[in-house]
Amino acid sequence: MINMRKIIFLASAIVLLCSFSFLQKKSVTTIFLIGDSTVANYADNYDKGKDYFKTRYPVTGWGQVFPELFKESEFKNFQHLFDADSVRIVNRARGGRSTRTFFQEGRWRGVFENLRKGDIVLMQFGHNDAAEKKTERYVNIEGFKEFLRLYVSQTRLKKAIPVILTPVCRNYPWKYNHLENVHGEYPQAAFEISQEMNVHFIDLNQLSMDAFSRKGREYVKHHYFMNLPPNKYEAYPDGQSDNTHFQPEGAKVVAQLVFDAMKKLDPSEAKPIFDFVVAEDGSGDFTKVQDVIDAIPHMRKKRTFVFIKKGTYQEKLMLPSTKSNISFVGEDVKNTILTYDDFATKKNKFGEEIGTSGSSSFYVYGSGFEATNITFENSSGPVGQAVAVRVDGDKVKFENCRFLGFQDTLYPHGRESRQYYKNCYIEGTVDFIFGWSTAVFEDCEIFCKTKGYITAASTEKDTEFGFVFLNCKITGDAAPDTYYLGRPWRDYAQTVFINCELGNHIKPEGWHNWNKTNAEKTAYYGEYKNLGKGFSPTQRVSWSHQLSTKEAEKYSLENIFKDWKVN
Repeated sequence: MINMRKIIFLASAIVLLCSFSFLQKKSVTTIFLIGDSTVANYADNYDKGKDYFKTRYPVTGWGQVFPELFKESEFKNFQHLFDADSVRIVNRARGGRSTRTFFQEGRWRGVFENLRKGDIVLMQFGHNDAAEKKTERYVNIEGFKEFLRLYVSQTRLKKAIPVILTPVCRNYPWKYNHLENVHGEYPQAAFEISQEMNVHFIDLNQLSMDAFSRKGREYVKHHYFMNLPPNKYEAYPDGQSDNTHFQPEGAKVVAQLVFDAMKKLDPSEAKPIFDFVVAEDGSGDFTKVQDVIDAIPHMRKKRTFVFIKKGTYQEKLMLPSTKSNISFVGEDVKNTILTYDDFATKKNKFGEEIGTSGSSSFYVYGSGFEATNITFENSSGPVGQAVAVRVDGDKVKFENCRFLGFQDTLYPHGRESRQYYKNCYIEGTVDFIFGWSTAVFEDCEIFCKTKGYITAASTEKDTEFGFVFLNCKITGDAAPDTYYLGRPWRDYAQTVFINCELGNHIKPEGWHNWNKTNAEKTAYYGEYKNLGKGFSPTQRVSWSHQLSTKEAEKYSLENIFKDWKVN
């Protein structure tokens, strides 16, 4: 006879065990979004009633579509960031809120009280903080920083992970077919807090400016932002002109930018703490930059992080090859200046000219060197060759840096050196980017002074890549038709410009042979999809190249740098 009690007991035990197993397995990480209307979810009640989104469509915040990206197939990309089986998005962003009003209205308290260990807080403010004429929401720079500090500190109290985002760009101003920053000092302030508090940082302002610029001004205006024709949407019978808020397509692009940036965040809870601080006012560990270089141990296996406070550091600097993987982070790119004033014809104590290499303000021999937010300068003026930085180390990266000088400003010197310049400003007159190295310049501004030549590559015969310019702006105050893109310092020089904006100071012929007819057969000069008044493909010298799409494809960062991942 079947014992019904035993059957019921066994069935109950199985259900209980299954339920326990399910509960044990399904751990969840919550990603909280805090910010303004560009992030907000218009599909929820938005504090204004359940039908609010229907009456405002198609306005869409990027946080509204953000959850759609967390598909099961993508989730593996985030295991380095949080240890969980699934993720949920809680969007607490609201329109019109600044860092101050979000806190004063109790919105932050609602987030804080629900935070758990391992959760993530993405914080994007700045649009409303900067609204100086709207006093009910305006927050000055110092106040903005202070509220970010509060959000970061309280997030960490709950052992959750803070991530600071700069404000997403607006659809203005455009310059040389590229969107420019409209948020003043607020993106920089967000970056400074991320460095001060060692917080994960996503420069959404720069990412969105770059992504939108690649798509094109007209497309972005009518497909990404809320610029609507009359009678297309019920909520906007008269149309709409709005260059701040997004249509669904624009919101999805921004959400994807944030999503992809999160994949690249460092696995640790925060960026490494700075090992040393340099401050000329005596508030740091050192007052001189060379002193901190000397203090770093030779052959150290870990990366060393150095924060350099605002100031003008007049020193001739040398980073030896025995000191690798060092990162310099400046407090403010325009006000953190490493400078010296040597020049090639200057005499040493023996009465000998120091030469081009001897004129350098900063020698980088150590591999793995990285610099962010710093100005490098040779301040000797227009006195001939005068190098600001000479680089010999491999895998050297500069981001958001400036290189100031006249002739021979930047010297990528090492024959086996690979260098990456991202969002940098480089100025000069004659051959102001010159040398043997493989160097990529992406999203940089190349500023031409007076007249001359931008590049003078001396690429070795067996080196696959020389100088590569991607999505750069070639600007300057030089007169029309006064600059060549380059000339061959050595016979096998290689230089290409891809998707660059060329000003009218670029000569129609584009390239010069340096009076070496044989170099016309050995040097390689190419262009692909450049634009601007300085782009005259039909008038270029016959021995230069207009690249095909297939030829241009080989100039990807992955292909150029091979095993070195620069992003």
